[in-house]
Amino acid sequence: MAGVTAPVPPTPSSSASAPVPASTTVAADSSADAVLEGLDPEQRAVATSLHGPVCVLAGAGTGKTRAITHRIAYGVRAGVYRPATVLAVTFTQRAAGEMRGRLRLLGAGGVQTRTFHAAALRQLQFFWPRAVGGEPPRLVERKFALVAEAAARCLRGRLERAELRDVTGEIEWAKVTQITPEEYAAALGKAGREAPRDPAETARIYATYERLKQDRGVIDFEDVLLLTVGILTDRADIAETVRRQYHHFVVDEYQDVSPLQQRLLRLWLGERDSLCVVGDASQTIYSFAGATPDHLLNFRAEHPDATVVKLVRDYRSTPQVVHLANGLLAQGRGRTAENRLELVSQRPPGPDPVFSEHPDEPAEAEAAAQRIRELLVPAAEGGPGVPASEIAVLFRVNAQSEIYEQALADAGVPYQLRGAERFFERPEIRQAALALRGASRAGGNDGALDGAEDLAGQVGAVLATTGWTPQPPPGSGAVRERWESLRSLVRLAEDFQGARPEATLADFVTELTERAAAQHAPTVEGVTLASLHAAKGLEWDAVFLVGLTDGTLPITHAKTPEQIEEERRLLYVGVTRARRHLTLSWALARSPGGRAGRRPSRFLDGLRPGSAAGARSGAAGGVERGGGRSRRARGPVKCRVCGKTLTEAVEVKLRRCAECPSSMDEELYERLREWRLERARELSRPAYAVFTDVTLMAIAEDVPGAEDELARISGVGPHKLRQFGAEVLALCAGEEPPTSEDAADDAPAEDSSENL
Repeated sequence: MAGVTAPVPPTPSSSASAPVPASTTVAADSSADAVLEGLDPEQRAVATSLHGPVCVLAGAGTGKTRAITHRIAYGVRAGVYRPATVLAVTFTQRAAGEMRGRLRLLGAGGVQTRTFHAAALRQLQFFWPRAVGGEPPRLVERKFALVAEAAARCLRGRLERAELRDVTGEIEWAKVTQITPEEYAAALGKAGREAPRDPAETARIYATYERLKQDRGVIDFEDVLLLTVGILTDRADIAETVRRQYHHFVVDEYQDVSPLQQRLLRLWLGERDSLCVVGDASQTIYSFAGATPDHLLNFRAEHPDATVVKLVRDYRSTPQVVHLANGLLAQGRGRTAENRLELVSQRPPGPDPVFSEHPDEPAEAEAAAQRIRELLVPAAEGGPGVPASEIAVLFRVNAQSEIYEQALADAGVPYQLRGAERFFERPEIRQAALALRGASRAGGNDGALDGAEDLAGQVGAVLATTGWTPQPPPGSGAVRERWESLRSLVRLAEDFQGARPEATLADFVTELTERAAAQHAPTVEGVTLASLHAAKGLEWDAVFLVGLTDGTLPITHAKTPEQIEEERRLLYVGVTRARRHLTLSWALARSPGGRAGRRPSRFLDGLRPGSAAGARSGAAGGVERGGGRSRRARGPVKCRVCGKTLTEAVEVKLRRCAECPSSMDEELYERLREWRLERARELSRPAYAVFTDVTLMAIAEDVPGAEDELARISGVGPHKLRQFGAEVLALCAGEEPPTSEDAADDAPAEDSSENL
């Protein structure tokens, strides 16, 4: 494991240091008192609560690391703790290093600060010869190769890298939640978790992966925790040795603890209660990886005598940013929302957050780049003088990065990507670029281009050979991210064709090459581009939260109330990254001239000027607009079966929940599909350019008998009604469709927002 030093045995002298009873009064000397200087009343309460269970509920920007490091240092300098008997646990090597550095400066340099995995690995390596015998198994830091081999044995074929990431993520989730391969499929339903692929397949790969590791005598990161738990459970003597070493525990980011980590913590503690946990349930955003806020929320119930301290003084953000963050959480639901912290800013007032609406995505990106240029103007020249390294553009999924990479490059603004590969370095994009280059060289001799008349069609046809499909894949995860990346290329081709109607595939390949070259220029200091997940734990002077539309945030595949609330918390994390300047933006359409059918994120209702909580109307007054036509307000669509308000695009189109029973005429649906295929061939167009599957399903469910009824179905616009209306109505009536005299005419493609 990177960054982990060689194991050392527990310090023998530490066994003489017994925990101080809670009733003991600490007579702190002047050296200890000096540690408390500069702490606010709540931070001081944390620092002086040295005994018994302590729960610190710490909001974003409230100085939690300061409070807990001063607590440890105060205990050490007051003589209550011996440094070697304290174990401070956090979740990243970066956080552990920061805590270690602060403790050293405070005179508590001997305190052990590690991640859960690093602490467990140290113990596993030391106790393995005694508990099992022989050398400990080798740690496999990257499990991809083994998972790939397991998948190949189970499926008799290789999975793509994106699919491997999905399977690997599922295996990791199962192990940290202590689920065996045999239990995996059933556990998915119980957890309300949407699997990215067939659960039975994943379970087989999981089981084979475990056998491969056992055969080769290797372990993975999750095994480190599992084996340590096993040894401490089975060997009371070893557990007692660990407990003689460590008497006092501090756990940071406690809302992110998994069931397996919690089990290990309890084994470390034994019957003692010298535990201090720190967390904020409102920042729980990793439930997909097994994290749960339940341990934090249940702490007081499990420890009725616990000291509870709330840190709500926000030293990071201005009152304007804090007010927005509080308002965002106030609209939440569920247990986490009920236990939210109301932050109070300690900073001078700053500018109001900006809500910015734009006609399309390029306009949104260009506006962000222009505003960033303004922020970069030095103070000596009358500007804000915000350094590029203190500015961040945060988005929901990595596929959104490319348009901002390009906008910043065009504006001459340096940038750096955090937690994601550069767009043109992603494996699927490199593969796509290679396929496009080969097709452009082959010209008309490439069979993949047969039937593709324009540039966008050619790009789509070539990408189809790499696995691209017009319809998004089900579920979430890496497969969906890969699809989103390839869709960005298709969109880029559409936009390029719009700007240069005469452009060829070779021209487009040249454009891709130039873009890639321009965006690979080295940048040492630059604006940070990152996903909201990757931004956790970081902060900047200026933050741009972009692409805030329903379907992106909350993401389309967030369906349950719990998943929706986690998406809200993700936005909260984004808002609380900003110290002073905050911009929240969205685009009504994907590309210039496109249908303005998008809606601002529902999480902004009641927060953006002029909107009301729960409102689903168009843009409100007081919101900046980047130009373009105004949007026509549309009321909520309700399920025709159960009456529930629909938010998912497919459900809105079908006018029913996915779970509600369908009234579809299966026979009619098949006739419509056959007719669509024939018409698509006549028009030399993809089948979805006539009608999408979802539109055909909606027709087969409604079975319209007249033009006005057909026109009311989402996806049947005026052009489609004129060109195909008579034929569709004839099929609905059980008749043969009339022969179209317009079969040679091009069928206009459905709006991209309808291609579901």
